[in-house]
Amino acid sequence: MNKNNSQIQRTKRTTLNRLSKRGHYDKKTLYSILDSALICHIAYVYEGEPRVIPTAFARIENDFFIHGSRVAGNIKALASGIMASISITRLDGLVLARSGFNHSMNYRSVIIYGAGIKVEKHEEKRPILNAFIDHLIPGRSDDGLKPISEQDLIDTTVIRYPLNEMSAKIRTGHPNDDEEDYNLPVWAGVIPILRQFGEPITDPKMRHPTPTPDYAKTYQK
Repeated sequence: MNKNNSQIQRTKRTTLNRLSKRGHYDKKTLYSILDSALICHIAYVYEGEPRVIPTAFARIENDFFIHGSRVAGNIKALASGIMASISITRLDGLVLARSGFNHSMNYRSVIIYGAGIKVEKHEEKRPILNAFIDHLIPGRSDDGLKPISEQDLIDTTVIRYPLNEMSAKIRTGHPNDDEEDYNLPVWAGVIPILRQFGEPITDPKMRHPTPTPDYAKTYQK
């Protein structure tokens, strides 16, 4: 996957005005957040009503993909080309200040804007669907899985979002208290949030003595 350091052109929607120093517009930063996340939330307006759906995603080069059942209402709506806003957040820590007002969180987030483009050709959809698997579990698609069938391709809608309007917002570090509050005898600092994956649990319906693969035993996203 391409991770060059070129800048994404800012737009009115993506330019941070408040706390602008937390804004990032380079692909290296943006893509590193996308590639480390497991889920996104897509917001859109359909027939005058706001909707938000959580879903898995995959990035390939400069495109962002989602997929779902071709009969699902939300997928039909997004595949029609309506405008969407996509949010991805990695929460890194709770920031405890000396004032309740100044409590915060450390985080890495990306907001993407765009209209979805339905991927029509089956020869394009197959590698994209494998990319979804490998985004969640790198190396999984090459581990002898049942091949994606023609019916799978018919039943699944894949939607592409070009990554040309987006920005990242990142907060790191300790609390920012008012100067007089530093004299208060109150503990302040950061409680880190760590994502930890447990020991793999073998499906009890396994019919072969297949060992747990290394990518599952040592999984870290």
